[in-house]
Amino acid sequence: MRAYFIKRLLLIIPTLLGITIACFFIMQMVPGGPVEQAIQRMKQAAHSGQAAGLNIGNSNSNMTQDEIENIKKYYGFDKPVLVRYFNWLGKLVRLDFGTSYAYEEPVLHVIVSRFPVSLTFGLVGMFFTYLICIPLGIKKALQHDQPFDHWSSVLIFLGYSIPSFVLAVVLIVLFGGGSFWNLFPISGIVSDNFEDLSFFAKIFDYIHHMFLPILCYTVGGFATLTLLMKNSLMEQLNQDYIRTALAKGLTYKQAVFRHGLRNALIPIATNIGMIIGVILSGSMLIETIFTIDGMGLLGYESIVNRDYPVALGLIVISSLLVLLGRIISDFCLIMVDPRIKFQ
Repeated sequence: MRAYFIKRLLLIIPTLLGITIACFFIMQMVPGGPVEQAIQRMKQAAHSGQAAGLNIGNSNSNMTQDEIENIKKYYGFDKPVLVRYFNWLGKLVRLDFGTSYAYEEPVLHVIVSRFPVSLTFGLVGMFFTYLICIPLGIKKALQHDQPFDHWSSVLIFLGYSIPSFVLAVVLIVLFGGGSFWNLFPISGIVSDNFEDLSFFAKIFDYIHHMFLPILCYTVGGFATLTLLMKNSLMEQLNQDYIRTALAKGLTYKQAVFRHGLRNALIPIATNIGMIIGVILSGSMLIETIFTIDGMGLLGYESIVNRDYPVALGLIVISSLLVLLGRIISDFCLIMVDPRIKFQ
């Protein structure tokens, strides 16, 4: 068993290396990079200065080759792409993710500053998702094909059919001061006067801001987890060991919760590690809509602004978390069912 996990950990290195190669070279091929944007900004500044009757720089058409080469050198684009990759990889090994083009700060500092927001957002969302979906899935399995199972399935699939970003817009219109009620704030995670509030007022203010985003996050994975719990438990209820437990005198609920439930939780346990990367990387669409300064919004801004160091840093961290999450999933399987052995 130990050899299996050591092998899985060692396999992270070539897998992560392949991910970085693919992502790095794809980003270099995307038009509108930092060099082009810098030239465009100089062009706009020159035109603005000429329109105001000032003599500010040259237009893009009059830029000398030396000026363009200086811009490329500033952003590190004066070297071949292969050399740039190995230079970046050498820094990455030393945990140096480079400097952000947009923030002009170390990439790791920019990411770490957004990390607690996405971590809190993801953990709270996951907690409520599991807190609701597991008991609901159990109840649906125990009352299969009964009225509760039917109407709850309608609500679940209704929520599943609505994309989280669409639900976010609907909630903002309904409860965020749109055309109906102004009950919840629609941006940020705290109020401007947060530091002046009392302890309990800070807790309420935080919950008040996070209610709508957490609701959107929870509804997104609601149906899949609930039905997975229901189907897994129903499969266990049809096994011979449940009938044997009933024959030995256990009640139906005792047979379910003492024996069937533990085996039914195995598929649920496999999802815990796999969603760690999603939790920590944040939800790009939800964070963008609600203007939450987490890693999801940071990823969106880095792509739009062609901030390659930040985008690559987020990809490396998210990929590493996903790979580690899969190993954690295997470990959770062993915790739930020690009979499972990996070779």
